[in-house]
Amino acid sequence: MARILGGITTSHIPSVGSAIANELFDDPYWKPFFDGYPKIHAWLDEHKPDLVINIYNDHGLGFFLDQMPTFAIGAAHECRNEDEGWGLPALDPFPGAPEVSWHIIESIVADEFDITSCQELAVDHGFVVPMQLFWPGAPANPDMPRAIPISANTVQHPIPTLKRALAFGRALRKALLSYPEDLKVVVLGTGGLSHQLDGERAGFINKEFDLYCLEHIVHDPDKLTEISRMELVEKAGAQGTEFLMWMMMRGALGGDVTEITRNYHIPISNTASGTLLLECAA
Repeated sequence: MARILGGITTSHIPSVGSAIANELFDDPYWKPFFDGYPKIHAWLDEHKPDLVINIYNDHGLGFFLDQMPTFAIGAAHECRNEDEGWGLPALDPFPGAPEVSWHIIESIVADEFDITSCQELAVDHGFVVPMQLFWPGAPANPDMPRAIPISANTVQHPIPTLKRALAFGRALRKALLSYPEDLKVVVLGTGGLSHQLDGERAGFINKEFDLYCLEHIVHDPDKLTEISRMELVEKAGAQGTEFLMWMMMRGALGGDVTEITRNYHIPISNTASGTLLLECAA
């Protein structure tokens, strides 16, 4: 059966993609951000997962406000990256795993989650930037695992509750563990932490709330389900709702996890950037 090795979180800001393209790894502005990744690279190099579940939110490339599924799962042979207007270079397609995708879709629907299944799905920076951060040179990195994109609605209200996001992750865990073939899997929770890009609170960052979430998601994620959707917007900002994707990732890891590394850095494009690597029990 498939084995879940662990979960990793990261911000997926478009300017990070630009910094990668321009090799600004040692730039004084960017270095504290990129310093959060070498330990993760070493861990991935040691464990070499076969499959990555990339939980992200689409920013208008695959879906838009007129058609925004709550949860969508890609089931294509490849994940295409297309130009989304940020000046980022479009990357070659990422290899998919449709047979695993359909297994996950069947299992999660049986657990009464309504899923949008996508046999074609263009992926934007929300998917691509984390792949570049964790597998430098992606998708050309020789250790690049096959990928399954899972898109969550963090934009068009009503968005999922944190409780629903955690439950989705637990259903995802059940689906993966029931897959009959041997696979080593890593799950990504992308986006966030606190940030607001528009309106009267543009530039809003809440470090105290971010650190609260970073602490509790490791050993007591259920505590975070007490935060309502409106409270999440209030405390994390309009775009800080992306934290629900971290909760989806955390649900997929099961109970006890070991924190391998953590990094928190602000400001990056008016976004509090958080990175965690959580390892599952053997």
